[in-house]
Amino acid sequence: MLEAVDRSVRAQGWAATTMADVAAAAGVSRQTLYNEFGSRQALLEAYLRREVDCLLVSVEQAVRSRAGDARAALEAAFGIFLELARDEPLIRAIVADAEGGELVQLLTSLGRALAVDRVGALIAEVWPRVSGQDAALLTDAMVRLAISHALVPVADPGRIAHEVVRLVGPFVDEAIGRQ
Repeated sequence: MLEAVDRSVRAQGWAATTMADVAAAAGVSRQTLYNEFGSRQALLEAYLRREVDCLLVSVEQAVRSRAGDARAALEAAFGIFLELARDEPLIRAIVADAEGGELVQLLTSLGRALAVDRVGALIAEVWPRVSGQDAALLTDAMVRLAISHALVPVADPGRIAHEVVRLVGPFVDEAIGRQ
């Protein structure tokens, strides 16, 4: 069913996606769709969770593959997130302002909550010397910056990633214990 949502959103945007469209594309009845998700809003949240999860899997892989160099890991992860977000249909719709405030609010609140949990756990796993307080501060800052840059893209993702890591790098070095 979420694949059907994805195809519809990619083809016509969220505003034009109806429960009937999704049900028909998924080969289920509208009632089945409502039984599974409860409402159009809940369907959107499930879809957004899935899309954020896909983005975060790539972020986690980038960090783990460069764990020995925290700055390089964060720069790669930030850049990958922005590149993938640029192609994400919900984010493109928000950037184009075609969907109104509903999606912006949901992406920033739900997306932030999901990302903060996952990125915080990732930092604790990959760099266990980082204190919980520093991990929370770094996570919150990186997630907020990532969402902000994804919603208002102004430059090349690689350049933005480099600049963000240049800004937070000294804090990262201190938190990890490098001199």
